[in-house]
Amino acid sequence: MVEYRIDRRSGVATYVQIVQQTKQALRLGLLEPGDKLPTAREVVEATAINPNTVLKAYRELEREGLVEARRGLGTFVRRGLNTAPAESPLRTELEAWAVRAREAGLDHDDVDALFTAVLDTHFKGDES
Repeated sequence: MVEYRIDRRSGVATYVQIVQQTKQALRLGLLEPGDKLPTAREVVEATAINPNTVLKAYRELEREGLVEARRGLGTFVRRGLNTAPAESPLRTELEAWAVRAREAGLDHDDVDALFTAVLDTHFKGDES
């Protein structure tokens, strides 16, 4: 099950953070078709956000065809996005690179900027 972490200082809407984190879990294969998402109540208890925010995120995921709400049962994953499994050789290489970046003195924002620049160079025009 996914555990949402809300960064109130990020400038990203809370419901968007939930959508993004769910998609990330789908891409990494941490969530798979048939898996149940946490209930709105569980997310509210863990993050202290408004239940309507959780429901808005789940509706967005449902609109995109990624999840489906089943009345009285919860919200379930309909399809995955796992093209980069959590235990892939590419992840192992990226983990090693992140360790080297940190040892070189780069902080999270430095790595984010560098990685985004490289992604932008190699994935121009692609939509996520």
